[in-house]
Amino acid sequence: MSDNYNTFAEKYDELFDQTLYKQWADYVSQNTQIGSTLDLGGGSGRLAIELAKLGYKMDVLDLSPEMLMLAQKNSAQANQSIQLLQADMREWSDWKTQYELIISSVDALNYLPTQDDMVKTLQQVFEHLVVGGTFMFDVITPYQVNVLYDNYFYNNDDDPENIFMWTSYPGEIANSVDHDLKFFVYNEKIDGFKLLREVHHEQTYELDTYMQLLTTVGFKDIEVTSAFGQQPIDLETDRWFFKMKK
Repeated sequence: MSDNYNTFAEKYDELFDQTLYKQWADYVSQNTQIGSTLDLGGGSGRLAIELAKLGYKMDVLDLSPEMLMLAQKNSAQANQSIQLLQADMREWSDWKTQYELIISSVDALNYLPTQDDMVKTLQQVFEHLVVGGTFMFDVITPYQVNVLYDNYFYNNDDDPENIFMWTSYPGEIANSVDHDLKFFVYNEKIDGFKLLREVHHEQTYELDTYMQLLTTVGFKDIEVTSAFGQQPIDLETDRWFFKMKK
């Protein structure tokens, strides 16, 4: 099971659009001062590496040991020093470090299954920020979930020995979506393909709900934009970018 997931994690990391990490790093650097930073749900460490190159002191928190193994591998290859923390983003009070900046990118918070889980995570972020510290994150919007992901299908067969299929279905809860992700990886030993499959559930909320939750936790000066902070939001915004202070 672990070997399968490790292979899946590597394949998913290779397929992901790496330019998004560069855009996120630019978004952060244009809106913050270099300092101690935590990447919450930072996965394979790609964004943390980009920010470390700019001088940010980076820690990465993620629940998946396989993803953190990738982060260790990727940071070593990039010759960047990153501290790794395996923990659940909903509960990491034992980690006493406070940060000047906490970020969470590319849907990480959308993987929290319930609103209560979101509240617990936001409270943890607030607890681990210094006074005056900044929290930045992005989430997909209800428009993305209900319109753009409706009957969504993507097939990548550029490499005939590594075929990827992605199909999205409406979730059982309002403003949620399930992604059926399949890799067909050629295996020479069996002269055939091995199926690696995961189903990812994402949950989002209306903008008013996010604002209420953030305000209740104690955040202030909350800004919401699109396009990595470059555009105002509208009814067809597919991803909200949040920036706020403790």
